[in-house]
Amino acid sequence: MSDLITLIDPPELPHNPAFSSGAITRAGATLYVGGQNGIDSAGDLVDGIAAQTAQALRNVLSVLAAAGTGPEHVAKLTIYLAPGVDPSAGFAASRDVWGDNRTAITALSVHALALPGALVEIEAVAAIPE
Repeated sequence: MSDLITLIDPPELPHNPAFSSGAITRAGATLYVGGQNGIDSAGDLVDGIAAQTAQALRNVLSVLAAAGTGPEHVAKLTIYLAPGVDPSAGFAASRDVWGDNRTAITALSVHALALPGALVEIEAVAAIPE
């Protein structure tokens, strides 16, 4: 975790090693990463929730890097799941890509995603170091 983000984990709430209950940012500039899905660099949608989650996170990492920041500066992830998707495989796959970078997180099951065949879409809010 960076000095730009302070995680908030109240002792009366269960502790989760993968995410935090809240995050405070201390940076002047903030990056809002629009929804990223499982589209690879060739423009193809990869197959399955695990592969799509990993690719969506790689896409988030690309946007972060282009803005001069990284996963250690992410304050919040929002994960949208297509109807009926079990997030377990996606969460398991995310660790290889995202590592041990805890952040506040919200996961939602939505009626549909805009891209046909997409199972997951991920947004991020990150602090940009000065």
